[in-house]
Amino acid sequence: MILVKTEAGQQVLKDRSVPLTPRQRSAFIQFDGKRSIDDVLGSGLGIGREEIEQMIALDLLAPLAGQPAAAPPVPAAPAAAASSGRSRQQRYKDAYPIATQLTGSLGLMGFRLNLQVEGTTSYEDLLALAPKIRAAVGPEKAAALDKALND
Repeated sequence: MILVKTEAGQQVLKDRSVPLTPRQRSAFIQFDGKRSIDDVLGSGLGIGREEIEQMIALDLLAPLAGQPAAAPPVPAAPAAAASSGRSRQQRYKDAYPIATQLTGSLGLMGFRLNLQVEGTTSYEDLLALAPKIRAAVGPEKAAALDKALND
């Protein structure tokens, strides 16, 4: 299925009113009415189908005119997420801003660690970096990050 940006999606692209991770934004830009979902998923951005479905649910993307909407997969994803709690991707989305805030608060001492956080592309990457962040900021400040990653 080929997706295009909606009017709301065009506005979000300009004003960044809906927070998107860097990977989501890169994938979002690729939906230009020429690329299919499979093309974007295979482009090596590390974005998952559930993230694309989330952008559809937020009315940022819609099927190209004349194509049937993919209604069955959209309801199936929230049901699966509800039964298992938060997905790994959702945990990553929740923990990433906390991790960047914590490492950014370290100033120049945390510069390299901040770059490592910004280089993460998945929940697993951020989870592997969590002990370094905890050691740098202390367990009290890292509690919010631990909760976002492991809750």
